[in-house]
Amino acid sequence: MTGTDIKNQGGRATERFEMVMPLRWSDQDINGHINNARIVTLMEEARVQWLNIKAAADGLDSFRCPKVVASLNVEYKMPVNYGDELTLVLDISRVGNGSFTVRHTGNRQGTTVFTGTTVVVPLDPESNHPRKLTAEERAYLSRFAG
Repeated sequence: MTGTDIKNQGGRATERFEMVMPLRWSDQDINGHINNARIVTLMEEARVQWLNIKAAADGLDSFRCPKVVASLNVEYKMPVNYGDELTLVLDISRVGNGSFTVRHTGNRQGTTVFTGTTVVVPLDPESNHPRKLTAEERAYLSRFAG
C-alpha cells in the first residue's frame, strides 16, 4: 500500500492510493479469469485499506465510521489472470456534501484492465442515517481529487 503523487489539470500535486492486490486461485471463474464479482470485492478491499487504515494513519479516524456504497460501476476492459500482479489505484473524482466518488483503476503489467467508481456515503454511527462530510474529511479527500 502506497501513496503516489500525480499532477492534476491545475498543475498541483494530487495524491493517489495504490495497492498491489493479492489474487487467490479460488478467485478464478470457469474461463480461468478472475471472476467479475471478485473484482468488485478487490475494489472494496482496497477502498477499506485506504479509508479505514491509511486515513487513520494520516490522522483522520472518522472514516472508520459506517459507510455505505450508494452506487457502483465497473467497466471490464480485459481479463485478469490468476498469475498476473494486479495493482489498484484509487483517487477521488467528486466530493459532495454528504458523499464522495472513489475512482478505481485496475492495472496489470502496465495496462488498465478495469475501471470503476463507487459513490460512498458516510453514516452517523448512532442513527445509522447519512451524515454530512466534515471539513477535515473534505480536506483529506481533496488531496486525492484528480
